[in-house]
Amino acid sequence: VVGPSLGKAAIKSGLNSFIIAFIIVLLYMIFYYSRSAGLVADIAMTVNVFFMMGVLVSLNAVLTLPGIAGIVLTIGMSVDANVLIFERIKEELKGGKGIKQAIADGYKGASSAIIDSNVTTLLTGVILYYFGTGPIKGFASTLVIGIITSLFSAVLISRLIYESLLKKNVSLKFSASYTQNFMSNMKIDFVGLRKYGYIFSIALTILSIVTLSTKGISKGIDFTGGRTYVVNFQKPVNTAEVADLLSDELEGDPLVVTFGSDNQVKISTKFKVNEPEATTEVNKLIYSGLKDLVPGVDETTFINEYIVSSETVGPTIARDIAVKAVWAIALALVGMFLYILIRFRKWQYGLGSVVALGHDVIIVLGLYSILQGVMPFSMDIDQAFIAAILTVVGYSLNDTVVIFDRIREYLPLYRKRSTKEVYNMALNSTLARTLNTGMATIFVLIVVFIFGGEVIRGFIFALLFGIVFGTYSSLFISTPVLYETTHRKDEDADAVPAETGKKK
Repeated sequence: VVGPSLGKAAIKSGLNSFIIAFIIVLLYMIFYYSRSAGLVADIAMTVNVFFMMGVLVSLNAVLTLPGIAGIVLTIGMSVDANVLIFERIKEELKGGKGIKQAIADGYKGASSAIIDSNVTTLLTGVILYYFGTGPIKGFASTLVIGIITSLFSAVLISRLIYESLLKKNVSLKFSASYTQNFMSNMKIDFVGLRKYGYIFSIALTILSIVTLSTKGISKGIDFTGGRTYVVNFQKPVNTAEVADLLSDELEGDPLVVTFGSDNQVKISTKFKVNEPEATTEVNKLIYSGLKDLVPGVDETTFINEYIVSSETVGPTIARDIAVKAVWAIALALVGMFLYILIRFRKWQYGLGSVVALGHDVIIVLGLYSILQGVMPFSMDIDQAFIAAILTVVGYSLNDTVVIFDRIREYLPLYRKRSTKEVYNMALNSTLARTLNTGMATIFVLIVVFIFGGEVIRGFIFALLFGIVFGTYSSLFISTPVLYETTHRKDEDADAVPAETGKKK
């Protein structure tokens, strides 16, 4: 039950974050890829928003706060397809091809990475929709629809615009003068630096596991069952005082935390959670306990205006949600592993990606445990957090698949070079795409975190750090693990004399 004041505030903050994030993405594309190419991408992304909204309306989809977050996240990730195409076209132009041929080959060359990376995220969305309930289903539906429409817009609509411009002999540029050589001649020895990545990641993983084992995590009522009330006062209140005033009424100290501003608190209790019909009684008890903090306010006014939202989840529902969450994560990992195995024909690719995903999930969970009670917003593990974790899994895998796709392309082209050199070439050639997509998505999430409102701040916090570690793990975990499990055999093959290799 959400009061109208909180509902209006949530809608306003959600729409504001959507508009601001969208404008930032549009400006970023023009800034980095020049006015001509950037504007084409902006047109495609704007059309994508109309497509996405149209499909949501036609399906009578309910737009929840996580749903709005899913739309904003989709906008950030829709940059990826455009970036992949643009970076490929730039490579073709550097190879000496004409603009028309470079565009055609750029779309063709980027298609494999675009399809693979989007399908993996699509798998996450489908699993979320099937196993999720309520807000998660809303998030998943907008994510799935957004991925499909963004893929259509980036690949088809932008291509049609370029074909039209080429017929009119319009001059096209795919990089601004100040970004033309950004990350173009990088020769970072990522494979050689993998040991430092291992040390950093192992240390963080151990710290996360120790913290999770000792401090644990704060489970939301989605997983424990209970009643939650968000109460807004006229003046700032002390959370300890609120808990003390309610301890007698609710037969035990409830959990009280500041929720947004210092005059608003979130109260969680397990009092009579097995008795759904007791809601009216509990509302009266809360008023009875807190009436000294709201002098002159009668019971009806307090319940209707001061309690801005309430939620009740029974233990049986909580167990169902927990089971579905575990199944969703397990099936997402299995589905992604099988997809990569089918596409890349080697189990080592699947192993590298799953190790990176496990790394990202453990570190985000550990971060939540470490910062529990420190941050000025809710850090409870609830359904929205599970949605965030699965989104991070999809994003991390998206990043990894793009790099793996380039490795698969380079290996047969550079047979005489060592595996280490080929892997480094692949990582450096996709570095501009990795950073551009990562920065665009992070910009979007920061905007949503600041302007999106208190309700989804913990959700966006998990996404924000998950995207950062997902980008890191694709460079320093998944690819190095792939190298460790394949390079010895490949290096031995490289060492075979040419005559012997021909006989074989």
